[in-house]
Amino acid sequence: MSAPPSTLQRDAARNIVTKYLKVRAGENTIIESWEHTMPLARAMVDEVRRVGGHTLFVYEDEDAWWRAIDRKQAKLLGQSSAPEWAALGATEVYVNFWGPGDGPRIEKDVEDALDPAFDWIGHWYEVAQKAGLRGGRMTVGFVTEGRAKEWGLDRAQWEESMLRASLTDPEELAKSGARLAKALSGGEKVRITHPNGTDLEVGLAGLAPRLTDGRPHAYRKGDPSAGMLQQIPSGTLDVLLDSKTAEGSFYANRRTNIWWNVYAGGELEFANGKLTSYSLAEGEKMFGRRYKTGTAGKDRTSLLKVGLNPAVKDVPNLETIEGGSVSLQIGGNKGLGGSNGSNFFSWFSLAGSEIAIDGTPVVRAGRIL
Repeated sequence: MSAPPSTLQRDAARNIVTKYLKVRAGENTIIESWEHTMPLARAMVDEVRRVGGHTLFVYEDEDAWWRAIDRKQAKLLGQSSAPEWAALGATEVYVNFWGPGDGPRIEKDVEDALDPAFDWIGHWYEVAQKAGLRGGRMTVGFVTEGRAKEWGLDRAQWEESMLRASLTDPEELAKSGARLAKALSGGEKVRITHPNGTDLEVGLAGLAPRLTDGRPHAYRKGDPSAGMLQQIPSGTLDVLLDSKTAEGSFYANRRTNIWWNVYAGGELEFANGKLTSYSLAEGEKMFGRRYKTGTAGKDRTSLLKVGLNPAVKDVPNLETIEGGSVSLQIGGNKGLGGSNGSNFFSWFSLAGSEIAIDGTPVVRAGRIL
């Protein structure tokens, strides 16, 4: 049996259940966990019951999952059972911990052989939309011994940083986001500068920014397919770009973690609205392979994410929510309400920059003004 939850894990679980998910008495909750996330998951089961909620706890065994992969049964894993679908259709709140935990093995999946094991995701969104549930994806699921060793991190400190970021009050995130959203309203051009040489100007699409403060709501028409879920910890203001305007250079100083794909040291050059060159210190081969097969629009800027969470500073897998950071996305954004239909997308994150809207600074040295 896994270790009992620590005081910090219990505090984080209580904050998530009461302030982010806002579980109410009588609500049905599904909490889905892997072995490496059991302590926090157990604390969340306890917190749901403390507020009077009903809980179905689902455990996925890591060893059994990989044994099925080794038997070439990825397609079987991608077909959830009838009881699982029935339970999903009857729940109000859903909590998912990312897994499996063997990140290095997943990251070596260069031929996408594991993709069939996740085929259930599309249907999951459909059922979740009809059920009207709301939920959270727990980023702490990416914290594993294997990934910490590979990246030269202290696993305990990494997890502690994740949990402390989950203690941030979502109301605080919402207030910071509202100030930025007001500054962006009616704006046309965004200029991003940094002492590392970054100097990039992009154009806004003229659409309202989207706040993610960790508080999910049931799916609404116009939301992305996963619109009923929020990452926890959270905190970004997302603004769509026009995919036409981009001049200058963008040099990332944070890692990029897109699910299990990891990039570092991204240097991007733009001219006449297009990406003209790129180089990465880590992950360039993987990035290049995906970029090569991307469809029209892959070379266009499509989204900016401004981080809002003041408790985050250079925490792997939380780069986009670090307070005052900016993440630049290239490629498709239709799923977010934009007009770029490319099947490719990626982003790169920069902390400590200055961001100006039509010449007026809104972020300076990584601090939201």
